[in-house]
Amino acid sequence: MRYSRMFIPTVKEVPADAETTSHKLMIRAALCRKVASGTYTYLPLGWRSLLKVIAIVREEMDKAGAQEILVPCMQPAELWDKTGRSIDYGPTLFRLTDRHGRESVLEPTAEEVVTYLAAGEINSYKQLPVNLYQISPKFRDEFRPRFGVIRSREFIMKDAYSFDADPKGLDKSYKSMYDAYCRIFKRCGLDYVIVEAESGEMGGSGSHQFTIPCESGEDTIVYTEDGSYAANLERAAVDPLSKEKVATKIASPEEVHTPNIGSIEAVCTFLKTQPKDMVKALIFKTPKFPPEFEKYAAAEEAKHDGRPVIVGKGWAPITILALVRGDHEINMEKLTQAIGGEHVELADEPTIEKVTGAKVGFAGPVGIADKVSKMIIDHAVAAMAAGVTGANKTDYHTKNVVPGRDFPLEGENITVADIRYAVEGDTYNGKKLLFKKGIEVGQVFKLGTKYSEKLGAKFLDENGDEKPCIMGCYGIGINRILASAIEISNDDNGIIWPISIAPFEVLVTSVNQDDEKVAQVAEDIYRDLMRKGIDVLLDDRALRGGVKFKDADLIGIPVRVTVGRKSVADGNVEIKLRSETRSTKVLIEEAPDRAIELVNSLKEKLKT
Repeated sequence: MRYSRMFIPTVKEVPADAETTSHKLMIRAALCRKVASGTYTYLPLGWRSLLKVIAIVREEMDKAGAQEILVPCMQPAELWDKTGRSIDYGPTLFRLTDRHGRESVLEPTAEEVVTYLAAGEINSYKQLPVNLYQISPKFRDEFRPRFGVIRSREFIMKDAYSFDADPKGLDKSYKSMYDAYCRIFKRCGLDYVIVEAESGEMGGSGSHQFTIPCESGEDTIVYTEDGSYAANLERAAVDPLSKEKVATKIASPEEVHTPNIGSIEAVCTFLKTQPKDMVKALIFKTPKFPPEFEKYAAAEEAKHDGRPVIVGKGWAPITILALVRGDHEINMEKLTQAIGGEHVELADEPTIEKVTGAKVGFAGPVGIADKVSKMIIDHAVAAMAAGVTGANKTDYHTKNVVPGRDFPLEGENITVADIRYAVEGDTYNGKKLLFKKGIEVGQVFKLGTKYSEKLGAKFLDENGDEKPCIMGCYGIGINRILASAIEISNDDNGIIWPISIAPFEVLVTSVNQDDEKVAQVAEDIYRDLMRKGIDVLLDDRALRGGVKFKDADLIGIPVRVTVGRKSVADGNVEIKLRSETRSTKVLIEEAPDRAIELVNSLKEKLKT
């Protein structure tokens, strides 16, 4: 390919809205352009790199026995209603209605449609196992798209779905995908770590996340220094804190007037206390299902996945009081697990006032256990000697509140559990927890029967008994691989591509394009490399050498062959790696073979 005929509009200026290195360089190096918030057009260089990532992913998926399909991006909303994920995804789910009033969603992932496909085609254990995958655009209405293509509203994802007859089969499918992911990220030149992860709205019993450590990542990896434990922040467990000891008996609870003071910070300032001595009480509730769900209920009143019974139209919501220390943040994934996988959301103001009898900001645990469906208490709260909390009375807080004395830690609807995010100073298995940032590029999930039972993906086993398929799902962010590679491999001058996903492997730069001999030598090397199967770009533009060198460093092609008037007169050209500062002179006739040696050497390094 000739540079003069390619669309490569590089820019010098750093985009004003670019927050990360990858975002800045993807714009400057003409890989992509922003269309609207969270949506991007990929230009020729960017698309070439994406295609190389896709080719690696496709090769490894096929090698692992997965079979490629393509499902529609626009999917019937009723499938999402059946699984309950129309609620779980909430406003993140793009929704649309056609001219006939039929509701659809734009797929953020495809468990529903692929399970629906399996339900119509799989009927015998003899058809299992099967693993289906696709590489296609996905859509999520992110509240705050950021970091360029790392968190966007439209992105490309590889998503695979395995169907097995039993848990052992799932374990085998899961390990096959896990191993394939290791090969994919290695081939893409990424140094990754694997951490335990929460399944989130995917559901299921187990999950691992593949993360690229880098300072600009928005995910947090939590790990022990000896490497014996690693998890993402949503999953990271913490040891319960030791019970605080006090020298004297704690006085009885005392109400304190705190007019118009509801936040933790304001209360601490007013009462001259600290956030760690506060008990934060949060009211949650299960949302009401949409009326459409009634179409799928077996009866007017029926239980479904532990949710309350259907009463008339929609669900009767349950309320949960969650308690965490004032200096801690509640972890919604952990809270969800603590209440049995139930999807909950913060209660609205009328619900909070009905439960507590007070305005928002004055909720507390004293005398409220019998007014909520469940009470979930974080370990750190249970370990407090005493604390300050809302009095369930507008403009009042209560001091000297002792867990276990003034509110219960045991009971039929009471659970003490780890429901907070890990923080500096926490330990796990007695070992100090450390934190670092990273970009999630892939995740694998053991789904179990969550989707197969709801959507009827069943089969007859050897004995003729009907059973639900055991499922797994496996996602890779194609765009994120590109961004991650740039985040971890760049310098002040631009991108330093891994050879496997670079838009081109070799760049031949003709410094003096107006010199006929120079232009001819560059042309001959370019054509020789193409004949020998090298992905090569010839910079044949009639521009100054300095401009060409800056563009070469910016777009980051791994191997550069420089052809100039002086070197050609001496019978030489210069060859250098983008990752190194020094170049080497080689004879003109040896240049193609030397460039190929460097390309092959870089490829070999990705295998070690």
